[in-house]
Amino acid sequence: MNDLLRKELQQAVNDLLEAELTAFLGYDPYARNGWNTGNSRNGAYFRKVDTQFGPIEVQVPRDRNGQFHQHTLPDYKQHSDVLESTIIKLYSKGVTTREIADLIEKMYGSHYSPAQVSNISKQMLPKIEAYHKRKLSDKFFCVYLDATYLPLRRETFEREAVYIAIGIKPNGHKEVIDYCIAPSENIEVWTEMLQNMKSRGLKQVELFLSDGVVGMKTALARTYPKAHFQRCLVHVMRNICAKVRVDDREKIMNEFKQIHQQTSKKEAAAVLHKFYAKWNKAYSHVIKGLKEIEPDLLVFYNYPKQIRASIYSTNMIESFNNVIKRKAKPKAEFPTEQSLDAFIGIQAMSYNDRYFNRIHKGFGQVQDTLESYFE
Repeated sequence: MNDLLRKELQQAVNDLLEAELTAFLGYDPYARNGWNTGNSRNGAYFRKVDTQFGPIEVQVPRDRNGQFHQHTLPDYKQHSDVLESTIIKLYSKGVTTREIADLIEKMYGSHYSPAQVSNISKQMLPKIEAYHKRKLSDKFFCVYLDATYLPLRRETFEREAVYIAIGIKPNGHKEVIDYCIAPSENIEVWTEMLQNMKSRGLKQVELFLSDGVVGMKTALARTYPKAHFQRCLVHVMRNICAKVRVDDREKIMNEFKQIHQQTSKKEAAAVLHKFYAKWNKAYSHVIKGLKEIEPDLLVFYNYPKQIRASIYSTNMIESFNNVIKRKAKPKAEFPTEQSLDAFIGIQAMSYNDRYFNRIHKGFGQVQDTLESYFE
């Protein structure tokens, strides 16, 4: 247990040091807006620091001009109080403030009230604000849009919508572009979020993916008129299953899945029309609805086969939503919008750090092809 906690503390301290340098330089590692700024990252030196759980090795980053001075660790001291780092790390994992207070007291013999723990976690708020205002990459190949619901107390307790946008760049790198919170999902909030993304530098998107929220395609066309739109086939299938008899669901689901398993758009269209013909008599209203959105169902076939498995549904963003829900589960509710914003922000920045240099499956094989869509 000590070894596990020691590793967590070491990672937390190193994350804070790297975040300090990022704030000092004003740009993320490898970010294009850092080019020709006159200063840059210049490796790191190592220090050992004794903690309650044994020594940890920290990497203190350096800048090329020698102007950066970190404040996470006291200078020339090998003993550091890492309680605040521990609290922030535990908070990001979804542990409640009361549970953190109890845990810290048991581990260190130091008493923190839940209110004090909450105040310490608020140290992340300036970073969250900077995250919402940061300059965005000028182009993403595809952007996934989805909303999930989490418990929030204003005057009363309700589950409110968290709007989330995750994008994949032409080079295959993915990131949580932004998120926002509103009482319910509606197109006005999505429109405002899209306009905000564009104002912060995201000028070009080749493909948007979303479920069937009313007005989404129109809002996208207004903000990004050159972008294409793919309706999430998984959401479409769920909607169909909700409107047919239980005895027919498995058969319909298996047949509908074949639409995204074809080798070409022509073959997929043939499968779709066969589906129409077979089920139109029994479920004419369902088939009528499918025909109305048919132009948005097979758009993903216009792109290289290596990435089609990633762009026929919003499964990627839903996996991120599931992580958020799992970590938020221990919390009965978030007491304020600010606390919910901080919680989601920590997850978003952690996600972006984790996948910063990873290439999403299939995208590395067709990077040159995807870049050509923007020429």
